[in-house]
Amino acid sequence: MFEFALTAGGAVGPRAGTVSTPHGGFATPAFMPVGTQATVKGVLPASLRAAGVEILLANAYHLYLRPGHETVAHLGGLHRFMGWDGPILTDSGGFQVYSLGGLQEVTDEGVVFRSRLDGSRHDQRIPRFYAVEGGEVHALVGENGAG
Repeated sequence: MFEFALTAGGAVGPRAGTVSTPHGGFATPAFMPVGTQATVKGVLPASLRAAGVEILLANAYHLYLRPGHETVAHLGGLHRFMGWDGPILTDSGGFQVYSLGGLQEVTDEGVVFRSRLDGSRHDQRIPRFYAVEGGEVHALVGENGAG
């Protein structure tokens, strides 16, 4: 079950809301600590909860390359792999599309990139890249047409 409820504001201007996911809810706007490779460096999940963190961000690009989406799935999915029972947002790797220099090729269908680790080719159009096993909220790369 995924729901968004507006709690303040309207169609124009600032607004606040709540998001409900199968792994719990979070208020928006939200602060999301980044677990680049499925961990917030130096902070245990229990400490994050105690600090009031409601949702974590996991970097799909880094997890796709290492340890790999198959490994994450084999180990019970992203929540179990991270030791986090709350909502997880997986990003699209869109930042890497713009930051990897010559390691990517952007086409009308998506992005093909070379791994920063070993130079292997990967097709970002593959849905498993976006949704490393277990994330509820996915920030997908796109183009808004703005110049």
